[in-house]
Amino acid sequence: MTEAEKIDLKNQCERFESAFNRIHKSLKQSVKNAHTDKFKELIDKGKSHSLVRAYQDDLYQFAKLRNAIVHEKVDLDYYIAEPHLDIVEEIERIAEDFEKPKQAMAIATKPVFFFYEDGKLEDVLTIIKKFSYSQFPIYNHDGEYVWLLTSTHIVKWLADQLSEMTVDIKKVKVKELYNERFTHQIAFAREDASIFDIEDIYEEYHQNNKKLQGIVLTESGTSKDKPKGFLTSWDLVGVEILDS
Repeated sequence: MTEAEKIDLKNQCERFESAFNRIHKSLKQSVKNAHTDKFKELIDKGKSHSLVRAYQDDLYQFAKLRNAIVHEKVDLDYYIAEPHLDIVEEIERIAEDFEKPKQAMAIATKPVFFFYEDGKLEDVLTIIKKFSYSQFPIYNHDGEYVWLLTSTHIVKWLADQLSEMTVDIKKVKVKELYNERFTHQIAFAREDASIFDIEDIYEEYHQNNKKLQGIVLTESGTSKDKPKGFLTSWDLVGVEILDS
């Protein structure tokens, strides 16, 4: 091997190890409650994240190659394993994905149509007809989220009124449709939250055997701010398909 080839090989190995360490650092930051800093265990613990699932086979192979490069080097400039340039470029690309995960707002439904409890059902139906939206955060007089109105809920309410045949839709207020039997679990997150953050929220609810209907994105991540975006588990399924 010429001196120039040795220099190129050393450079590729250093680039590979640097990218590997960047991924490792990102995993340690994003995989919550892992109680480990071992690379392979972080992959196993982090499978609730779509990005980890999308790249898990590659990550396992990178771990094997990294161990061969670092731990099986027999001399200062002699490596048992040699990462090809295309592998180096691939791991660098994946490292960028881990360091800059997709923002939740990028896949969220927006704008979010929300209503106040004293709002008119007629206005909700107009939005459904025009945009085919099916979920609407409802706010009280104090500007705080109180419950979620869904199209299924509306259909059920309308069906219940058929026996009376006296309902004037134009006079019905949103608050008249509230029914505690149709309450939904909703969480809130900041509008600058990443996909990792959103997946962690869903995983927390799952671990507590709670069904999360959706996550509302607001400026401060609280129920006192107006919604900027709305995410469901189906939106996260879409992310996994794109990443795979």
